[in-house]
Amino acid sequence: MPDNGRKADTVTLTIDGREVTVPKGTSLLDAAGGLGIDVPHYCYHPGLSAPAQCRICLVEVEGAPKLQPSCVTMAQDGQVVHTESPAATRMRKGVLEFYLVNHPLDCPICDMSGECKLQDYVFEEGREKGRGREPKRVFGRDDFGGDVLFYGDRCVMCTRCVRFMEEVARDPRLTVVERGSRAVIDTFFERGLEGASYAGNIVDICPVGALVSKDFLHKARAWDLDHTPSVCPGCSQGCNIELHTRDNLVQRLKPRENPEVNGHWMCDYGRANYEWMNRPDRLKEPAVGRGSDRRAADWQEVLQLLFGRLQEAGGAGVRLVGSPFASNEALAGLAALGGEAGSVEAGVFRSPRAPDEDPLPGFPTLVRRRDLAPNVDGAGILGFERTGGDDGSGGLEEVAGHEGVIVVLGDRLRDQGEDFGANASLFVYLGTVDSAAARNADFVLPIATFAEEEGSFVNVQGRLQRFWQGMHAPGYARPAWLVLGALAGALRGEGTPASAEEAFQRMVQEHAAFSGLDWDAVGAAGTRLEAAHA
Repeated sequence: MPDNGRKADTVTLTIDGREVTVPKGTSLLDAAGGLGIDVPHYCYHPGLSAPAQCRICLVEVEGAPKLQPSCVTMAQDGQVVHTESPAATRMRKGVLEFYLVNHPLDCPICDMSGECKLQDYVFEEGREKGRGREPKRVFGRDDFGGDVLFYGDRCVMCTRCVRFMEEVARDPRLTVVERGSRAVIDTFFERGLEGASYAGNIVDICPVGALVSKDFLHKARAWDLDHTPSVCPGCSQGCNIELHTRDNLVQRLKPRENPEVNGHWMCDYGRANYEWMNRPDRLKEPAVGRGSDRRAADWQEVLQLLFGRLQEAGGAGVRLVGSPFASNEALAGLAALGGEAGSVEAGVFRSPRAPDEDPLPGFPTLVRRRDLAPNVDGAGILGFERTGGDDGSGGLEEVAGHEGVIVVLGDRLRDQGEDFGANASLFVYLGTVDSAAARNADFVLPIATFAEEEGSFVNVQGRLQRFWQGMHAPGYARPAWLVLGALAGALRGEGTPASAEEAFQRMVQEHAAFSGLDWDAVGAAGTRLEAAHA
């Protein structure tokens, strides 16, 4: 019986001589993809409807009277499909020649060069020489508003952008005007993409260089960029993204597919929220001493001095200030250090909040959340309480005048005065940039941003998600989990965590919410915390 049920839900067919079994309702294009066979396509995108209009994905199906569009032809039992037959390859060559009739030779100046599907397909199987003699059509450049520029000359009329705005954003601001050789994408009645919260996704899904980002325009060549899987720091949704970096700078953020979190998409707020990672005024070396007595020191000296001061403060009241931009491993290290240094009287964090949420109507799982920080839920799980207002200010009055130990991680203390921590017996500030409120800190310790280290966040769905190191931290800045882990470990008589994985395992052992989790098993897609206890 189970075998019959399995057979009823799947079909078996042959593609290019290889047998494959796929679920019913799978297109030939996706079935081929499962075998590692890339059938060229433009109009098809897995997150959109399939109009089957680009005509480059046609394949030969034995028994069919003509070539079939693989994006809308469903796999059937016993089908025999050829993607590389003479008829299929001849058709693709002809369609590519058709696309090139009016396409300009913009590759040397086009931002999509190196990522362009027209460029790739023509290189693989296009004609060696063009036969066109007539002048190419000229549409020029159009500013669609927001961050989007449109180059009509390069457009292959796949209509992905139009369908995204209609089906996913459900904000139909784009359409095809005119017909035939005069057809072009345009906005409705001069209403551009200004204010559209998810319009940047049409740049991602454009298969050629027709839609480009103003922010990224002529900034870097695709082949010069390093791609690192990460998590968007813009809000508590935790969209899966890629950091695209060059010369140790973040050049852009791109969505990374995760059906459970953000699908293929991300919001424009998160997309534009990266310049803070490139700040030139970063803390680069540890320092000791308050105010005018502050001096630079190496890590060995700083940690030895700080260890001694923490031992002297044993039993004192401890106030901890965390940050929802810090990783779980760093916050767990902060909590551990506070517990070893004395009696923790409070552990708080502050987070900026938007007035309301901004969902993506066609993919309602994706929402630009009110909390504009990636690890609000992780901070709560690890015992830190939210304080302050919706703008991320206030709420530190009791901490500011505390007379015991104060440890601040990641919070830049923008709204705090120069008297912050003046009465503290020991004030430790771990940050990425200096702060006027840190002038009374006995120790100023430079730490890495999430883009410069490995770690994890917990998003609003209770999903633990890993991120990877995409850049080098400036100067002598180090991951916060390493610094805090070294201090907590020394107070406990243990060693320093040698990696983010080891810091993660310490957190798993000390916090029940994370018990049962394995670093490698979390993977690139993440896992829900409750799944670890199922």
